[in-house]
Amino acid sequence: MYLPKIIKTISAKLSEENAQAIVVGGAVRDHFLKLPSKDYDIEVYGLEKIERLEEILSHYGSVNLVGKSFGILKFVYEGEEYDFSFPRREQKIAVGHKGFDVVCDGFMSFEEAALRRDFTINALGYDVEKELFLDPFGAKEDMASKRLRHISSKTFVEDPLRLYRAVQFVARFGYTLDKETFKLCNNMVKDGLLDELPKERVYTEFKKLLLKSSKPSIGFELMRALGVTQKYFPELHALIGVPQSPIWHPEGDVWVHTLMSVDKMVALKRGDEKHDLKMMFAILCHDLGKATHTQVTPEKISAIGHERAGVEPTERLMYRLTNEHDFIKSLLPLVEHHLAPSIYFRGKAKNSTIRKLATKVNIEELVTVARADFLGRTTEASLKGVYEAGDWLLQKAEELDVYSEPLKPLLQGRDLIELGYKPSKEFKSLLNRIYSEQLDGKISTKREAIEFILKLKK
Repeated sequence: MYLPKIIKTISAKLSEENAQAIVVGGAVRDHFLKLPSKDYDIEVYGLEKIERLEEILSHYGSVNLVGKSFGILKFVYEGEEYDFSFPRREQKIAVGHKGFDVVCDGFMSFEEAALRRDFTINALGYDVEKELFLDPFGAKEDMASKRLRHISSKTFVEDPLRLYRAVQFVARFGYTLDKETFKLCNNMVKDGLLDELPKERVYTEFKKLLLKSSKPSIGFELMRALGVTQKYFPELHALIGVPQSPIWHPEGDVWVHTLMSVDKMVALKRGDEKHDLKMMFAILCHDLGKATHTQVTPEKISAIGHERAGVEPTERLMYRLTNEHDFIKSLLPLVEHHLAPSIYFRGKAKNSTIRKLATKVNIEELVTVARADFLGRTTEASLKGVYEAGDWLLQKAEELDVYSEPLKPLLQGRDLIELGYKPSKEFKSLLNRIYSEQLDGKISTKREAIEFILKLKK
C-alpha cells in the first residue's frame, strides 16, 4: 500500500518504543477499491499517554491539539495534514453527534477499537511496519461481493448519520446494502432516529452523493426504499408515480426521469465543486412543480406552468438541507426557466428575447440544466445525445455577448449627472428605459444611448 514517506518515518520511530502505527479508515478502503486517497488516518497502539505521541510528532512537524480531548492529534508536515489518534471506545450518552463519551486506551486491540466504526469496509487497517492488512470483520469478502454491511447493530444506530453514509457509499461504489443493514436502516427511519440530525451533517452527505457518485440515482432509490424520501423529503417523494406524456417521456414517471437526468448531469460536471453542486441540485429540483401541475385528460398528459411552480418546493427542499441563502437563490432561476432553451429554439426566439433571458438567468448554466433534462429520457432524439436546442442557444448567446452574463448597461448614474441631471428617483426609471432599448437592440453604443437621453430632454 502506498504511504507518504513521513508516515513510514514516524512508524519506525514508534516501533522503537514498542508502539504500532496502523493506517485506518478510508485510505485502506480506497486502496482496495483502487481509488485515489489524500487523507491518511493513523491509529497508534502501545503508548500509555497521548502526550508521548505529541512529543514524537512534534520532532517532525507541527501538531494541532484541537482534537486532543478525543484522542486525536492533527499533524502537519510540508503542508499536508494527517490525523494521528489513540484507539478509543465511544459510548452514546446524549442525543446528537456530540453526545458521546470517549475513552482512549493505547493498549486496546485493533479489533475492539474498530467496533466503533460503521461498515466493514471502513474497519480495515494496515500495519505500517509489518506491511500487513488487518481485516477483523470480513471487509475483503464484502468488497468481493460488492456488499455494504454494518459491523455492530448496537453501535451503528448511535449515530443516525450512518444511514446517509450508507446511501452515498452504495452510490459511489456501486454496492448493494446488506439485507440486515437495510432492515436496521429502515427501522431507524420508522423510529424517527434521523430526526436528531443537524441539517449541516445531512447536507454534507448529500454533497458527497451528488459530487462523488457516477450514478447518484442509486442513492436516491435507496432513500426511497428505506422510507427516507417519504418522511424527510416530501418534495422528492411527490414525484413518484406522477405520469408524463409518453411522447416526450417514454422512460416513465417524473421520479424516473429526474433520476435519469441527475445521472446525466454527472457527465456534464466540470470539476468546479461549487458550480457542479449547483448544477446537480438544479437538475434534482427542476421538475418538482410537476407534482402539483400535472394534468391528465383522455387526450394528453401535460404540466403547464410546472417550471414556475417548481420554485417554491425547491426552496422548501433546499432550506431543509442548508441555510446557504445565496446558493439556494441561485438555483431558482434555473428551475423556473429550464424549458426556455427548447421553447426558444422551436420558436426561433428574437435576439431581444435572448438578451432579456440573460438578465434573469446565466444562459450557460441554464443550457447545462436543460441538456441534462433533455438527455435524461428515452426519446429517439435524446438517445442520440445531441441537444440541438441548447447548442443553438449557446451560439446565439455568444453572438449577442450574453453567454455567461447579461449585457452591461451602456449608461450609469454618473453619466446622467454629466448630462446635467440631478440625482433623483427619476434616475432608476431613466436607466431602466435606456437598458430596455439596449436589450431590444435599438441602441448599441454609448453615443446612441446619450442621444436617446438628449431627445427625452427636449
